[in-house]
Amino acid sequence: MHAHPRRARLTDNAPRSPFRVHAVITFRGAVLRERGLPRPYVESHPLEVLELELPEPGPGEVLVEIGAASLCRSDLSVVTGARVWPLPMVIGHEAAGKVTAVGPGVASLTPGNDIVLVYLPQCGECVRCRGGEPWLCDVGATANQKGELLTGGTRLTHHGEKLHHHMGVAAFAEYTLVSEKSAVKVPPGLAARDTCVFGCAVLCGAGTALNTAGIGRHDSVAVVGLGAVGLSAILGAKAAGVEWIVAIDRLDAKLAPASSIGATAVLVADEQTTARVAKQTSGGVDHAIEASGTLEGFELAMKLVRRGGTVTALGLPGPGVSHNLQLAPMVANGVTIRGSYLGSCVTRRDVPRFIELYQEGRFPADELVSHHILLDDINIALDRLADGEALRQVIEF
Repeated sequence: MHAHPRRARLTDNAPRSPFRVHAVITFRGAVLRERGLPRPYVESHPLEVLELELPEPGPGEVLVEIGAASLCRSDLSVVTGARVWPLPMVIGHEAAGKVTAVGPGVASLTPGNDIVLVYLPQCGECVRCRGGEPWLCDVGATANQKGELLTGGTRLTHHGEKLHHHMGVAAFAEYTLVSEKSAVKVPPGLAARDTCVFGCAVLCGAGTALNTAGIGRHDSVAVVGLGAVGLSAILGAKAAGVEWIVAIDRLDAKLAPASSIGATAVLVADEQTTARVAKQTSGGVDHAIEASGTLEGFELAMKLVRRGGTVTALGLPGPGVSHNLQLAPMVANGVTIRGSYLGSCVTRRDVPRFIELYQEGRFPADELVSHHILLDDINIALDRLADGEALRQVIEF
């Protein structure tokens, strides 16, 4: 694979404003201008690779050279319009790289630091953060919804045209500018192609198993949906010492990766799945993790748990998807249902925690990746993602 040569350069022609300084860096990045374009994406080209500009970092901000970024189904939902974000936008929310410059007041990072970018900046000051639930940070979520940075406003431009930042990260680009609280320092020398998945897939999957669900070593676990996040949930359960994990997906091709990372049993989802799991577990699993983001996956997870068991849903279906929950069986069987966002992670605690497991050989992050691509191949990668033919596809810069 031959990378496109980087063309980042500094110029001095940026307009002055509260969010602009005189020096500007130019580089290449992928821009979405119109949602809902038809497939195949390799023909409709929803993402256009253009020359972009960024200013020097302002107070509380860091400039990052992206080493690698990976595609997630949440990125696809922006392209399809299943989730509506302000456009035009530089998308991508899972990446790793190196700090090249810091703004005034940045205390936790210095130029040269290796970092993982996280898609929800945790402000530390809002009610949720002060209450011990920073994964639900209100201020970070509001900034994300506006396509802005935690520090306020946007910084990205294309020949002076304002562009929005996807989830405060805007990762599908050679450089990005983020809030200090969107970047977590990691040990030096690790390959960005491996660590980039720790910013979303690992936090959401392993975090759900270890934090939200609180799985223990004597629990039995089912994971429904075997994309990169579902596989990460399996790795989280393995890290907790769980000895019996059943991995389930509607696609037979998804089963082999689950077996390779330690699932005890693998099943194609069909009408016999519930009975098979019940037989092997004396009535159902202690914990079912729903990672498919589908109504069918949630319904299956509900059927897989024993009386008194817990269903934890982390997959995000479309905003219009609803479920007619049968309350009587839920109450009579004492079933607990939980939602998990960002794996209930405190990013500056949990990213280093999971990286340490990776360094110990207990968290093989490379197993979550199926393809390595160039930025110019991003629309081809979107087609693979939409067809269910890929786990994480890593863009290497």
